[in-house]
Order: sequence, then C-alpha cells, then structure tokens
Amino acid sequence: MSNNTYKRPESVLILVCTRDGDVLLMERTRPRGFWQSVTGSLNWDETAAAAARRELREETGLKAGQRLIDLHRGERFPIVPPWRARYAPDARVNREHWFLVELASRRMIRLDPKEHRQYRWLPADKAAQLASSWTNQKLIKAWAGRRGSRRLR
Repeated sequence: MSNNTYKRPESVLILVCTRDGDVLLMERTRPRGFWQSVTGSLNWDETAAAAARRELREETGLKAGQRLIDLHRGERFPIVPPWRARYAPDARVNREHWFLVELASRRMIRLDPKEHRQYRWLPADKAAQLASSWTNQKLIKAWAGRRGSRRLR
C-alpha cells in the first residue's frame, strides 16, 4: 500500500490570538465539548507551513498572509487507539508543529459546521483552562507567559 492510503502522522496546531491577549478556541462537533485552536493533519505532499495556511483558511475563513509565524516548536504524542486505524500499522506517534497568528483585534470567524459548533475569543488564562488537549494548553500558556518576548517566536 502507498503512503496515501494512510493518514500522515504529522499535524499542525495554530494559535490564533490578538495583541490584547485574547485566544480563539473552537468547539468540535464531535466529541461535543472538545475545545481547540486550529488544528489539522498534513497531506503527504505538503509542508507544515502550507498545512497551517490551509487549515487556518478552512477552519476560520482567515488568511494568514505574513502573520503566520512558525514557532519551530511542537510536541510528539501517542496516537490514541480509536484513531489508529487511520494510520499505517507501525505509526504510533504523531508529530505536531506549532504556529502563531497574531491579529490586531478579534475577528468574525467563519466556521465549517461539519467540524466546529461554535467559537469563542477568551483571555489566555481562560482559553488554557478550556482547551481540551494538553499540547494546546501548553502552547497557550507558553504564548501568554512570553507575550511581547521574542523567545516563543
């Protein structure tokens, strides 16, 4: 079987935030109550930056332009059993690449109703509490702790 038969075990996490410290989170349609930043898997033929731009546009309607910042950071995490069938039999870990898009202010977001139920702009501390994945929480806290610093970027 070719690689295209299976999902690539590599993804992006894009933190969309404002200069004032608000963070965008969206609630997935399934599982209900799962809140996250913009996320998505890389296609086999795409770079992490291209996937980040595509996912941002698909999930929010926003175009990144020059605002997309590759943080050159990320995490690796186990692929949980319910989703393992989507990946090659030997794939056990997903590599997540982190990106940042900082906006001047909150924007109206155009959700894909097949993927997300609603969105909220929240202060970073509240967003970190609501985010469902530990990697999303970690990125929000890192950004909030270093706002205005070049260390995260």
